[in-house]
Amino acid sequence: MGKQFPELEDNHVAFIEAQHIFFVGSAAAEGRVNISPKGMDSLRVLSANRILWRNHTGSGNETAGHLQKVNRMTLMWCGFEKRPMILRAFGSARTLHPRDTDWDNLNAHFAASDGARQLYDLKIDLVQSSCGFAVPFFDFAGDRDTLTKWTADRGTEGIKTYWKDRNQSTIDGMPTGIIGDVDDT
Repeated sequence: MGKQFPELEDNHVAFIEAQHIFFVGSAAAEGRVNISPKGMDSLRVLSANRILWRNHTGSGNETAGHLQKVNRMTLMWCGFEKRPMILRAFGSARTLHPRDTDWDNLNAHFAASDGARQLYDLKIDLVQSSCGFAVPFFDFAGDRDTLTKWTADRGTEGIKTYWKDRNQSTIDGMPTGIIGDVDDT
């Protein structure tokens, strides 16, 4: 049976910090629901009701477009190792781009990356845990370096061109707000 909490407890934070992957869910009022796996060193628990997630350049930009329409996000973690648990953090998130005033301060929580596209500052209004008894076991074999190499091969200007060419709208045609990053440089 699932349990609900108004904020993250210490054992939730420890569980989050032990995971190598998390999933983000977002949706606008119309169009497709997006669920994406995320990894790398891209998430920080800032407090019991606040999580910061740094989004790296990728083929889609659904979350940014959805949050411009409906300000809600869900993050989810699954225990693939010994401890069976699913943990979800529900809330509202604000999107920050490199052009935004708070960017430098919040992005400093992570190592430098030319591929950093957005920060999502999630204000948690509900945490839910559930058993995860049906989640299979998986062994962690290591992080991929593919995205890091891809970003380095393109450089700052190549990444900005990619944003302009490939990240301006969602698959449903919603604007993502990324273009200001390209124009402001």
